[in-house]
Amino acid sequence: MADTSTRPLVNKKEVFSGLLDHPGDARYKEICSQFAFVRKIQGDGNCFYRALCFGHLESELENGRALQRFKDTLLLSERELLSAGFDESSFKDLLNVFLDVLGQCEAGGQEGTLLRLFNEKTTSNSLVQYLRLLTSAYLQNHADFFSHFVEAPNLKVYCTQEVETMAMECDHVDILALSEALGVGIHIVSMERSDKQQLVHHTIPEGATPSLHLLYKASHYDILYPHTSH
Repeated sequence: MADTSTRPLVNKKEVFSGLLDHPGDARYKEICSQFAFVRKIQGDGNCFYRALCFGHLESELENGRALQRFKDTLLLSERELLSAGFDESSFKDLLNVFLDVLGQCEAGGQEGTLLRLFNEKTTSNSLVQYLRLLTSAYLQNHADFFSHFVEAPNLKVYCTQEVETMAMECDHVDILALSEALGVGIHIVSMERSDKQQLVHHTIPEGATPSLHLLYKASHYDILYPHTSH
């Protein structure tokens, strides 16, 4: 694995059309027709959680009510963790970091503030770890549904080994669980089709109005920005 220690965890927004490695690929042309910018996330195994968290908060920076609703959701998420059997001591400090970041976003309301916080490794990883624990809790609290979609010996083993552990890549089931837990709609543009001719679009949960758009390529997530974004 390449050394990522000196790379930003979350990069500045870049013009997508300037990053085409295969300008003749129809999929890139399709992405360029829909999205103007991309924000690259470090490929450390935590890219989905970091991308979702940054992208969702960024989309709400100018909307104080939306930020407050997300804050309320986070406060309620404590019940989800307790219900799944997590001891308060295992997540309370992580939740407090999350709430502090939201407070700074409410006070600053600037992309620069968010970018600085997400590139402070301890802060950024605390947010990721909390989201991992919340994903695990939601999966376990809705085991009747989610247990059918995991291949581990049981859901608890899957959550402990694959979800709660940092740097473990996430699966579709984790994305669905976290999106439902947070009430966040996600649009994923996937380049993983084997025929390499078409993009695949997923909206999670199905039928939701997405607050962020993610590019999935080579088992990695980056943030996309539609042409209407400013």
